[in-house]
Amino acid sequence: MEEYKLPKFSPGDYGQTFDTPPKTWLLESILVTLLCCMPLGLVGIVHAAKADAYYSAGDIERAKRASHDARIWTTAAFITGLIIVVIYIIAMLISFGTEADGGF
Repeated sequence: MEEYKLPKFSPGDYGQTFDTPPKTWLLESILVTLLCCMPLGLVGIVHAAKADAYYSAGDIERAKRASHDARIWTTAAFITGLIIVVIYIIAMLISFGTEADGGF
């Protein structure tokens, strides 16, 4: 009688992955897009979606790279939004100061 042997699979076969998925930054990118800086936030959303797609396809390295890019774009959008808000507040304080001094 012949002995049957089960086939051996590696973790990357058939798109299966056993690593922890990288953080996608999708929620943060959406919030930053809505609240801070739309152009940079949209780029963050695109990279966040790519990270999820690459992980689902089993391409862990590209998923990690897309996650890293999403983090960078999301952080850049947040910082840009903060800078714009600070500049706006300073401009308003200066304009209120000149009105109090008899300016127009």
